[in-house]
Amino acid sequence: MLRSLWCAAMADAGGPELGFDQILTRLRDVVVRLESGELSLEQSLVIYEEGVQLARRGQQLLASAEKRVEILVSASGGVEVAPFEEPGPG
Repeated sequence: MLRSLWCAAMADAGGPELGFDQILTRLRDVVVRLESGELSLEQSLVIYEEGVQLARRGQQLLASAEKRVEILVSASGGVEVAPFEEPGPG
């Protein structure tokens, strides 16, 4: 039962072919549904699982985009690629 609900949820989400913006939109929908308090435990688990899968796919897309940028920057020659560091408090 859970598996069929999850498959239906993924079909609603458009499957694995979603773009990054679509993933963000769908993740927002997942959060709204989970926070609504209107879902059963089983439904909540299915929606949560969908959210986890969407988040993982979003991370993959971001990692891929980062690699592409690094390749483009290094191909332009002489530009140093450094990891982004958050400014500390203070």
